[in-house]
Amino acid sequence: MTLRPTSLPMPDVAGDAAAAARALDWVGMRNIALPLRVRGDDGGSLQVPASVDVFVDLRDPGARGIHMSRLYLRLQDTLVEDVLTPARLRRVLQECVESQGALSSSARLTLRFDQMLKRRALASDNSGWKRYPLEIDALLADGHLSLTVAYAVEYSSTCPASAALSRQLNAERFAEDFAAAHPLSTHVVRDWLASERGLAATPHAQRSRAEIRVELQPAFDELPVADLIDRAEAALGTPVQTAVKREDEQAFAKLNADNLMFCEDAARRVAAALADDARVQRFDVCVSHYESLHPHDAVAQVSGKGRAAG
Repeated sequence: MTLRPTSLPMPDVAGDAAAAARALDWVGMRNIALPLRVRGDDGGSLQVPASVDVFVDLRDPGARGIHMSRLYLRLQDTLVEDVLTPARLRRVLQECVESQGALSSSARLTLRFDQMLKRRALASDNSGWKRYPLEIDALLADGHLSLTVAYAVEYSSTCPASAALSRQLNAERFAEDFAAAHPLSTHVVRDWLASERGLAATPHAQRSRAEIRVELQPAFDELPVADLIDRAEAALGTPVQTAVKREDEQAFAKLNADNLMFCEDAARRVAAALADDARVQRFDVCVSHYESLHPHDAVAQVSGKGRAAG
């Protein structure tokens, strides 16, 4: 059956008066699928699939609803056409407000996607891609743009207490094996350390995760996503690796020995890096060590202000 075109105007009940008049904080859509173009760590751009939420306020208490299709079209026309920057976020938010006429004065966006960064191996010539879950919240209210970036990095944490207990057992076995050996040569000790007898115990380590939320100063031309991730990984010292050969695994083992940490240590390390960043207004950090010793996680949380907050 084919519908015949009609010359009659199409009904628009959205223009009817609201039955229970009240202004609304936010009205919009969640989980819109869009391709975004983001800056890669090599200076180029990458296209990534994203999930986007968009909302505007409905300040007219008598208006029944907003123009949702206009929001959707603004996202497609403005948000996806070029690399994501604070200026582009401000523009699309402003266009969302303007698309509603006098109905709205504020707009907000939430963008969720994976930031892909290529990472070099620690010692070999290999490299591989790592995926970092990212969420960007942008709010335009009274002409002021607020930007918040939430991201997560994974790293390895080796327990300092377990390392100390392991060293004690190693020392006791050394004393036992060489109780009658006088004098001791460097060659004999080196061979013993390289043998199975030279490792009486190993400290426990586990994959760990730092979840970070940063409120940014909106006075920068670029979203410093890759740099914020780099700063967190550098502060922790033991980010998980991609492609590895034996020399990379050995280098990673050394990094773990050089960076023994409880969850409290890890949280303080990340906080110190963020507190010294001029792009940061404030931050919240939660680190979780997925214990290999216990069936539960060790967790530490910290919040604070960056240098931008004074």
